[in-house]
Amino acid sequence: MFKLYSQLTKFGIVIFVLLAGIAGYATGFFVETTFEIKHFLKFLLGLYFLSSGSLALNQVQEYKLDRKMPRTQNRPIALGKIKPLAGLIISVCMLAVGINFLFELSTAAGWVSIASVILYNFFYTIFWKPRWVFAAVPGAIPGALPVTIGYAVNNPNIFNSESVYLFLIMFLWQMPHFWMIALKFIEDYRLGGFPTLPVTLGAEKTYFQIGMYTFAYAGVAVAAPFFLYTSWLYVLLVFPIAFMLIKKFFDFYNSHGEKGWLSFFMWTNISMLVFIYIPVIDKWSFLFLERS
Repeated sequence: MFKLYSQLTKFGIVIFVLLAGIAGYATGFFVETTFEIKHFLKFLLGLYFLSSGSLALNQVQEYKLDRKMPRTQNRPIALGKIKPLAGLIISVCMLAVGINFLFELSTAAGWVSIASVILYNFFYTIFWKPRWVFAAVPGAIPGALPVTIGYAVNNPNIFNSESVYLFLIMFLWQMPHFWMIALKFIEDYRLGGFPTLPVTLGAEKTYFQIGMYTFAYAGVAVAAPFFLYTSWLYVLLVFPIAFMLIKKFFDFYNSHGEKGWLSFFMWTNISMLVFIYIPVIDKWSFLFLERS
């Protein structure tokens, strides 16, 4: 039963969402504010239900297309283990609970959560993804909003430099991440009728776009001191990881996609977590280390 539920809500992706949200929560938290475990747990539950409900709703929306693709045809609704109506009821209930929790914590977080659902389940799923080659670009906006939701729970000023940095990291990371998956499963997307970049424009142009966004992504990480407080940890980790990320891309690119897919893909994902958590550690390191 748990396996079926985790497949419906894409539990693995939800874990990433929660990790991003925690980074936003910790970065937006005011040093002068008393930490309350109930507040934090309510935030986690709100974001969990929001992301799980949105991802489950996506399966309800795409179950007929999922049946055409080997990678997705074993999802519970596509396989017939959960009826579309049951999936819809579950997803709507989870969204309602999640949005309500987040509104109780912060009006700004509540509105951002609503925006994320509208952008992902309405604009991206219904209009952009089935029709547009570069749907991943605007589709990365709702994908980046969990970190903003976490930030907004403690600080409603989501347009300040700290919040913008976190959003940009999450936003730019998604293009290399998604297009690498699209390259790996190009035939699946072709069968599903999705005009992804590799399907429509080919591998070479996809490599160029991945490289362009990888450079922009690594560049924002290196430029972190212009957005927020950084210290020795930034120098120790961000530069080496950004360098390795670029190196892994060129290894993949120079092999024309024949080698290094997994290595570059893993470095892309690991780097994202490092880039959003280093500001958290830097901000709160004074609790353990004395700043000069």
